[in-house]
Amino acid sequence: MNDHDHDSSNASGNRPFHDVLKTNLERRKVLKGGLAVAATTLFASSGMAHALGGSRGQAAAGRGGRALLGFTPVAIADGSGPNPSISPEYQFDVILPWGDPLQPQGPAFQWPPRPADQAEQIGIGHDGMWFFPLINAHGRRGGWDEAVENDPWRGRALAFGQGNDHGLLCLNHEFGDNTHVLGKSMPESLDEVRTSQHAHGVSVIEIRKRPGRKGHWQPVKSPRSRRIHANTPVRFSGPAAGHALLRTANGNIPLGTLNNCANGYTPWGTYLTCEENFNGYFGTEDAGWTPDESQQRYGFSRDGFGYGWHLYDKRFDLADADYQNEENRFGWVVEIDPFDATQTPVKRTALGRFKHEGSTVHVDASGRVVVYSGDDQRFDYIYKFVSADSWRAMRARGESPLDHGTLYVARFNDDGSGEWLELSLDVPALALRFADMGELLINTRIAADIVGATPMDRPEWVTVGADERVYCALTNNSRRITPDAANPMAPNPDGHIIRWQEVDSFVGERLAWDIFLIAADTHGEDRDDTFSDPDGLWADPDGRLFIETDGGQKKGLNNQLLVADTGSGELRRLFTGVSGCEVTGVAVTPDRRTLFVNLQHPGDGDPALTNFPVLNATPDGVTIPRDATIVITRRDGGIVGS
Repeated sequence: MNDHDHDSSNASGNRPFHDVLKTNLERRKVLKGGLAVAATTLFASSGMAHALGGSRGQAAAGRGGRALLGFTPVAIADGSGPNPSISPEYQFDVILPWGDPLQPQGPAFQWPPRPADQAEQIGIGHDGMWFFPLINAHGRRGGWDEAVENDPWRGRALAFGQGNDHGLLCLNHEFGDNTHVLGKSMPESLDEVRTSQHAHGVSVIEIRKRPGRKGHWQPVKSPRSRRIHANTPVRFSGPAAGHALLRTANGNIPLGTLNNCANGYTPWGTYLTCEENFNGYFGTEDAGWTPDESQQRYGFSRDGFGYGWHLYDKRFDLADADYQNEENRFGWVVEIDPFDATQTPVKRTALGRFKHEGSTVHVDASGRVVVYSGDDQRFDYIYKFVSADSWRAMRARGESPLDHGTLYVARFNDDGSGEWLELSLDVPALALRFADMGELLINTRIAADIVGATPMDRPEWVTVGADERVYCALTNNSRRITPDAANPMAPNPDGHIIRWQEVDSFVGERLAWDIFLIAADTHGEDRDDTFSDPDGLWADPDGRLFIETDGGQKKGLNNQLLVADTGSGELRRLFTGVSGCEVTGVAVTPDRRTLFVNLQHPGDGDPALTNFPVLNATPDGVTIPRDATIVITRRDGGIVGS
């Protein structure tokens, strides 16, 4: 469904990461722990030694010496077919399928949907999300106090039992192809284009759990619940706001957010949704149109991804002079206040324009926010933004911490060191190329090319671990086809997880990197913990790393959710999805007794593969599968992942 992620529009000639990695691995030995390879640390010389240890089959010993992974893994034999599977110590419910009404009395699902109905229904392509607790009967927002300014797991500020059964779920809708949404390969009217557009974007849904440990979650009537889609008014802030390259000849106001992939959330209680493959919604019938340098670098083409929006909505026609620059309005991180439906979503231009897979926010010891993002395309880059001052001080002055700061891009070196390369007009080569910071940020990819960033193997989700290391999923890169006994990454069709530690501080410019897991069968072993194509990541405060997959899994498995002990390297399969789906998105209640994940494009939209969210049924070839959210809990009420 997302084959375009495998393409590359990077012609910079910068040294690719697989070459850096090959050289690095030849410099040292790799612990050969099975299908996923736990790599030796590079940090010993700098006092940061924390080797992962031996085989993944070892017993896990987490923080304080306690075992972190105490559940029975889903067996390979149970991990395929039209229905989900979960560890026997766990249970799951299915909520919020595509097309269900946002409000209890809203329009019910029918297929194909009508445009007006879809604007009031949950969208398709469930992806990144986060849960914002409501902690009293009046729906007061779950706040974050001083105790968590330096804590990436802000939910711990809430007392146990508060905000764990009532909150706002912000849910991204990445994509839905025409066949799945419309029942045809191309739209035949503006109404059908509107239906597709309204299926994209974000849903904000107030949900509540019925009383009791096994109570089911359900939407409740709420003025906060709303859809934000391709035609919702938005505004720009930061250095590129008001720039000529964001204005169109006809003066139309900025509208919409597209291809909302992964996400982030801020310590002041807002949601960050990230625009990834935005280029695919544009196109043109004009045979004389050719992409300029910027359009080429961002992958624009006449046909896009085949949505055909440009046929009936000229806003998406690349050759329409009235809408010149419309494409520059996408590719941003969008901030949404989930608690206030009157607030216009804001595109924060200081975070750069590229195919954002996510925006992970961490608070440094100085109180400044650090935002990590991957640009999810083969041979593109990893970025970091650092706010200019403490986020509390900036907000007290009426400034957004996401509007003022410095954007960096990563370069990884053979010896395990690395640098964050500044992207600003203080860099002479960039000052020669760009007239102002607005132009630079609109062309962030070109700026990163110029400074010599390291092209990566599809950088996806980023998370900060309990060990204060930063983990990033690199989904795959099958172009490296020459195997080497000393290099388990050749070829790399299955991806890996890189990690790094900021050498000076989170706001510094030096890093030390290593490989946490390589998802490759380097020994031909028949391992039960096999996985491929890591995508979604989330680290909990105890030392667990939750790993979600998106791609062809080994041994006939469906895509899956696994949990790793970052101390021992042990890995266990907690959950598997349905045929043809991606497992993605992760959110937790403050007590971490409830975990939300998503199943995206079940059956790739084919009812012959699955009828999900109808469970325990043989596919009938008629019932359209629908993206939905999975609610995971332990049967004994314990912390999820334990």
